[in-house]
Amino acid sequence: MDSVASQMLPFVAGDRDDDYVRPPARPLVPIVHDKPATHPRQVHISVVGANRMRICWVTDDRSSPSVVEYGTSPGKYTASATGDHATYRYLEYKSGAIHHVTIGPLEPATTYYYRCGKVADEELSLRTPPATLPVEFVVIGDLGQTGWTASTLSHIGSADHDVVLLAGDLSYADGKQPLWDSFGRLVQPLASARPWMVTEGNHEREWTPSPFEAYNARWRMPHEESGSASNLYYSFDAAGGAVHVVMLGSYAEGHGEGSEQRAWVERDLAGVDRRRTPWVVAVVHAPWYNTNRAHQGEGERMRRAMESLLYDARVDVVFASHTHAYERFTRIYDNEADSQGPMYITIGDGGNKDGHSCKFIEDHKLAHLSELREMSFGHGRLRIISETSAIWTWHRNDDQYATVRDVVLLESLAGAQLK
Repeated sequence: MDSVASQMLPFVAGDRDDDYVRPPARPLVPIVHDKPATHPRQVHISVVGANRMRICWVTDDRSSPSVVEYGTSPGKYTASATGDHATYRYLEYKSGAIHHVTIGPLEPATTYYYRCGKVADEELSLRTPPATLPVEFVVIGDLGQTGWTASTLSHIGSADHDVVLLAGDLSYADGKQPLWDSFGRLVQPLASARPWMVTEGNHEREWTPSPFEAYNARWRMPHEESGSASNLYYSFDAAGGAVHVVMLGSYAEGHGEGSEQRAWVERDLAGVDRRRTPWVVAVVHAPWYNTNRAHQGEGERMRRAMESLLYDARVDVVFASHTHAYERFTRIYDNEADSQGPMYITIGDGGNKDGHSCKFIEDHKLAHLSELREMSFGHGRLRIISETSAIWTWHRNDDQYATVRDVVLLESLAGAQLK
């Protein structure tokens, strides 16, 4: 299958956008914290290496222990691990203790029961990703914490998945630090059960001497394990190495020749053996291809610096957000259709507070490469079935329902790279 158009499957539902009336924005969702100071809150987990998970949580009591007890049966903890904690200040705000503990080694595709800080009545459970294909990623961006965020999270939780990829703009705190806390409480039911792998957006860049201090303290990703010098970009493997995911940093310092990030991306992709890893996925915040009026050209500098690296490595798909709409392009390289280039998908429609990016440019120079454009809230799912095939679906939020609006069959580019 040489083109995305030839890989198109029929819409499962919602073929016609003409009849869909986009609802207005909904207010912030208040998630109140009324537990004791030692109570672990804002719990979320992330992948660390092949068989470990990092568990993060916050306590108001800064002397609470950074300990996780865990096991494969409820209430029976056969292992424990100790980590560290940190705090930070932002003007008059002082965070609680932000704990980070790495547990493992863990068995793949296994449910573990765990508790943080030795709090007896606060057991949670997580499931580790599988060691082989198939594997399913949920993909979201520009999430925020509105009524539409709650709808998106409900739809995500209504069907199983293995890993969440979040393409930036998490809490929309924008300097209002308590919004980081309420966001953590909002996403905990999902983020404590499946790994959330995130990259930064522009709303994570807060105007202090250390602009990503809150983000880096709260959402520690496995950058050191992937050889990156910055928490703003990193990579990880899934399904036993069958999938390599590169999380790029739109707002990390420097993109061009000589920059740390570009040098790291080049090293990282050069280390991928496509015989062992048939799928490579990239995630970035500011889209490199975009026909919406919103944020035109904001990813262009990074595209010029790095697109050739992704193309030469035969990256299969690139997800972005930032623009508050959904847009899927055909396979592209350097502004032209190219069957060996990545498919580019913008999915900045998780539920942000600013509403939709409502105006697409009909006569945009890339319009003929844009396969589907819609300004609606929703989420996506990438199910990688085998070494050669994957299915991408985009689910639009229709009140209590998640309508499947877009379905595409993807074929891995690994074979083309090995020729």
